[in-house]
Amino acid sequence: MTTSPVSLSVSDLLAKRFWIFDLDGTLTRPLHDFAVMRRVLGVPPGIGILEHLQQQPEPLRSVLNARLMEIEMEVALRAEPMPLAEELILALRDRDYKLAILTRNRRECVDIVLQRLNLQDCFPADQIIACECAEPKPSPAGIERLIQHWRCGREACVMVGDYLYDLQAGRAAGVSTVHVNPQRLQIWPDQTDLELSSFDPLLSALRETNSGFPQ
Repeated sequence: MTTSPVSLSVSDLLAKRFWIFDLDGTLTRPLHDFAVMRRVLGVPPGIGILEHLQQQPEPLRSVLNARLMEIEMEVALRAEPMPLAEELILALRDRDYKLAILTRNRRECVDIVLQRLNLQDCFPADQIIACECAEPKPSPAGIERLIQHWRCGREACVMVGDYLYDLQAGRAAGVSTVHVNPQRLQIWPDQTDLELSSFDPLLSALRETNSGFPQ
């Protein structure tokens, strides 16, 4: 399912009650050096790292996946929050928004990162979709799983991420897409309903009300 880009205001966005967040580079500062990772793992241009590893025969696939896990774990142990990320997630949680994580990372690393961000209590275990749980983004499979779990309409959902795969997954699932893009190094307007340079507009809008938004 795909939809055309829609220009959304912050208030329109906050009227939606089901929020799905990418993790690395969205709730955390970007620490991955993907060029180095691709070189170390032998991933050619034009294909995702996970997709390339999945295509390899055994035992090479297991060796490469183990090396990828080492890299991801090292990054997870250094994770730092994106400015205002913790404040935004807590503000949404306190106003009874439903929150989920959808990441191409492994679940073990996700748990470490959420603990480092002090957000481990904000995302129920069954609403954390790591790469082992569903076909990875840009597939919409993880979003579809969350929509079924929440039993909500697609128009009530938001996918928030920093990279094309996040936006493509959201667009394919028919939900609203938010591109978190502090440095504006890349833009994908055809896949984006709202672009933000920081979380400040969302957090400021939430703080303007004492009781949150209508259910």
